[in-house]
Amino acid sequence: MPAAEDLLRATGLRVTQPRLAVLRAVATSPHADTATVLGAVRTELESVSHQAVYDVLDALTRTGLVRRIQPAGSVARYELRVGDNHHHVVCRACGAVADIDCVVGSAPCLDASDTHGFVIDEAEVTYWGICPACTTAPSTASTD
Repeated sequence: MPAAEDLLRATGLRVTQPRLAVLRAVATSPHADTATVLGAVRTELESVSHQAVYDVLDALTRTGLVRRIQPAGSVARYELRVGDNHHHVVCRACGAVADIDCVVGSAPCLDASDTHGFVIDEAEVTYWGICPACTTAPSTASTD
């Protein structure tokens, strides 16, 4: 993977400390929400504002360096894994998110029954379930 500075320059973004710190935070915590990214950035740049982090995440998302996902009922989350049409599984109990590679074949993974004239280049699939950490032993309650 190219250096963060090179990635920023390649997309036409100036190399700034807040942008570099946000990229490091997202790399360290895939599927991080804004609050998590802000906390990580503030360990490097104490005075960075919440708005600055929002602005950086927006710029990185618009240029395609970062992918923004927002599972139903969840806050926006960010990841560096872009351009490969992968999907996600979300825990209904704790909200943990994990990557799932393309379901079948090549992008867009699924064929729509009717495209309505759209040229489809991506399918976004979210699987829902309970993660291993939240799974409990079967209930031992009696059925009297």
